[in-house]
Amino acid sequence: MEHDLFAAFKDPEMARGVVRRLHALASPRPVKLMHVCGTHENAIAHHGLRDLLPDWLQVIAGPGCPVCVCPAADIQMAVDLALSGKACVATFGDMFRVPARTSLAEAKAAGGDVRIVFSITDAVELARANPSLEVVFFAVGFETTAVTTAAAVLSDPPANFRLLVSHRTIPAALAALLADPELVLAGFLLPGHVTTVTGTLDYQFIPERHGVPVTVAGFEPVDVLLGILSLAEMAVSGVARLENRYTRAVRGGGNERAVAALRKVFSPCDAHWRGIGVIPGSGLALRPEFARLDAGAHFGFVPDTSLHELAPGCSCGLIMLGKLDPPACPLFGRACTPDRPYGPCMVSMEGTCRNWHRYRG
Repeated sequence: MEHDLFAAFKDPEMARGVVRRLHALASPRPVKLMHVCGTHENAIAHHGLRDLLPDWLQVIAGPGCPVCVCPAADIQMAVDLALSGKACVATFGDMFRVPARTSLAEAKAAGGDVRIVFSITDAVELARANPSLEVVFFAVGFETTAVTTAAAVLSDPPANFRLLVSHRTIPAALAALLADPELVLAGFLLPGHVTTVTGTLDYQFIPERHGVPVTVAGFEPVDVLLGILSLAEMAVSGVARLENRYTRAVRGGGNERAVAALRKVFSPCDAHWRGIGVIPGSGLALRPEFARLDAGAHFGFVPDTSLHELAPGCSCGLIMLGKLDPPACPLFGRACTPDRPYGPCMVSMEGTCRNWHRYRG
């Protein structure tokens, strides 16, 4: 039964039915929706869902790739730490080739101890198995990965394990997008992964205060189309509310244990988003009782805030804000490709540029 339910959300006939319902709607004005999830962008591009939408309806990609928004200064601090010989830096594979002044891949080629891990648990086990080796986990991502960092912190990691924390949170970013006068958005497609952890309550302010509808959606083609249909129907009818179209995974209050762990380990802080700027309250900082885990403080490293966020000519900032489609960047597919990424959006499997390059040509 579980397999049949999962398969239904990939069913072409079901997808065609949702598309017919979208085309049965009519809007006197263009409707622009935004998603803020790299996995949604991957699904939309992979399955060609934008080509199925009516002409008046547009779905743009926002800052939903956690690797892409990680500041160049944070990446460079991880690079400098690896090259210093003071510690081994463990990180996710998506972070390995993201350009800063130097990428972690280049640091490894230059002799730095950089290791790719599948999870923070691997980094903790690496430290536990090598007590004479200082292991620093470069903790990047939204609430989905932040909760795994919190769980590791609460699991009594060994004394030779530390963190470079560069986590970001979604609700504050949406508030910043709503305040941008250049963006006129008719709705947000909320990320299924994040809301599985945190729930939907943190997003209620968007329809209540801003009159903009929001809908949670999963990641199969029919999931995404149902989420788009939900937002389109509300936009056309002038209704603004929060809808959950991913009820098989998401609850209003989220995962209570996960939320409790996040609150116990982290406190909100202002944070820089690469190519976008500082968004108040959008970061997560270790609480004072966990200060011993702070690798920057322990080894005496601080982010170099003078570092240029993006290389000259790179349009990743505008692309992450949904103000530019990747092909409009003069570097896209020319000086910037997945094999030779010039900007951060071309590196990760969740990056908008990489997805457009792979699936749209």
